[in-house]
Amino acid sequence: MNEAAEAPVADPEATVQGRIHQDVLQNVPVTLTVEVGKATIKIRDLLRLTQGSVVELDRMAGEPLDLLVNNTVVAQGEVVLVNERYGIRLTRVVPPSERMDTL
Repeated sequence: MNEAAEAPVADPEATVQGRIHQDVLQNVPVTLTVEVGKATIKIRDLLRLTQGSVVELDRMAGEPLDLLVNNTVVAQGEVVLVNERYGIRLTRVVPPSERMDTL
């Protein structure tokens, strides 16, 4: 007998017709990252960086920042201050169809 075929499902309600149940997905942690911009520099320039150095990014001041979930852009927004902490106010949410194109 094939033991893998007989392995019990931990939660029979976790799948519906071969799909993961929405309640299971809601508890999966993801990493949110806000990207201000990017820069490509040579290693010699990286080694010369000291406190006070300025690295020029590829984004213009005032351009929206990217909100990434597990390294995939899902929205764009602007920096806000919330109770003395940084936050991001979403100005554009990438439609799911566009997100699927980047996977």
